[in-house]
Amino acid sequence: MLEILKEGVLGSLSSVYGIAIIVIPLMIVLQVANDYQALNKIAEYFNFFIKLFNVSKAAIFPLLVGIIFGISYGAGVIIQSSKEGNLTKKDLILLATFLVTCHAVVEDTLLFVAIGANGTVLLGLRLIMAIGITYFLSKRINLKDLSVLENEKNKA
Repeated sequence: MLEILKEGVLGSLSSVYGIAIIVIPLMIVLQVANDYQALNKIAEYFNFFIKLFNVSKAAIFPLLVGIIFGISYGAGVIIQSSKEGNLTKKDLILLATFLVTCHAVVEDTLLFVAIGANGTVLLGLRLIMAIGITYFLSKRINLKDLSVLENEKNKA
């Protein structure tokens, strides 16, 4: 029993350490990019996302991190950006929606290709679904509805 507990604790600490090794440098890069206005320059290349989903420029970097590195690392950047007040509630909902459908595209695609899947089809379908679902939701989200839900939650 003690051996199982020890293995669980060590495994968990190892996982947290592995995530921290990537997330902490990403947070530093994010802060430096904010200080030097680099995110605005990066966001210019992704204006189609900003226009398509009607999100802020601040949502682009967390979106890219989540797409490339996955939800674990993307979540760290999203949480940090949210705490800094850079993301709106709509940004957060749309980021989460997109990343649930299409995250870690490099890693996941390579894993499935290794077991015989067609990477182009897999990646294409994931991107199409993520864009479609997020676009639909971006047109349906009403910020007044979000504030009503939050007020009801606070009353309870």
